[in-house]
Amino acid sequence: MTLPSVKNLDLRRKTVLLRTDYDVPLGQDGRVTDATRIEDSLPTIKHLISQKAKIIIIAHLDRPGGKVVKGLSLKPVAEKLNLLLNREVKLSTEVLGKKTDRVVKELKPGEILLLENLRFDHREEKNDRGFAKKMASLAEVFINDSFAASHRHHASIVGVPRYLPSVAGLDLMKEIDVLSQVLQKPRRPVVVILGGVKRSKIEAARKMVGWADYVLVGGKLVLYNGLPQLLGHEKIKGHLKRDGEDITMESVKEFEKIIAEAGTIIWSGPMGAFEKEEFSKGTKRVAQAVVDSGAYTVVGGGDTEAALTKFGLVNKIDYISSGGGAMLFFLAEKTLPGIEAILKKKR
Repeated sequence: MTLPSVKNLDLRRKTVLLRTDYDVPLGQDGRVTDATRIEDSLPTIKHLISQKAKIIIIAHLDRPGGKVVKGLSLKPVAEKLNLLLNREVKLSTEVLGKKTDRVVKELKPGEILLLENLRFDHREEKNDRGFAKKMASLAEVFINDSFAASHRHHASIVGVPRYLPSVAGLDLMKEIDVLSQVLQKPRRPVVVILGGVKRSKIEAARKMVGWADYVLVGGKLVLYNGLPQLLGHEKIKGHLKRDGEDITMESVKEFEKIIAEAGTIIWSGPMGAFEKEEFSKGTKRVAQAVVDSGAYTVVGGGDTEAALTKFGLVNKIDYISSGGGAMLFFLAEKTLPGIEAILKKKR
């Protein structure tokens, strides 16, 4: 897949609108507890600084429901970004409005403005055209560097590119490059492991049957309508345990045998409530089997990464994607709404 990249544009002294993924965990003191996603955005930001672009960053944090929630402000993100870049990052006290307009006009080359949490405005998740157009009016170029949100039909992902020249950021390019290689030249057998609680993974399982050699299913997915029928397919494996708190030992043993023979493993979602010791066995056994397999391993989703961290295995994974839902969407559809928005603008 050939995407127009931020590296292909002359952005000197231009005002750019950069969509990043800053949906990061916050501690009880309100500080960022894991800055990985912020760090992922640094290569693109540093490139823009080197070009002396005027940088407006837009991002969301959690799910405030279209209203202002003080505890979900991007202020802690701005503070962390300040430290990582060793330069001032201005924070707008609103998403859009007269104050934002004024600060944007005053931006100098190389300066950075972070707008407040996009999801404080209900129009973001509704993909409101007026909201997207207003965001676009702030800049001359749009850069999507948020892989984790690129499966969303939101204003900042698919709306803004209607009104601005649009390209992919460096982190988005990296994600697409890695996953495209997995799609095009996988070491076989390909084993997809799906767990967690999101119903959308049932559809992902259905679509991946044509590409994967096996799809192993656990977690709360066992409770949802549609799965029992899928389990009749020869490629889809899993034994139902009606409480969904952990997979059965029958599943564990079958999964371990399949994983041991894998050439490529894609994993999104724990096998059960691994946070509780009594329900952690399935996830732990599967995690150990994955790292022992010798396969090329790709993991997506915060819960899966948290489980691997808990069991001391996270550093043994070949690639950790920044977005579980976006990763599965891309592997199932071979594209993302955010990518299509950029390509459509290119055409």
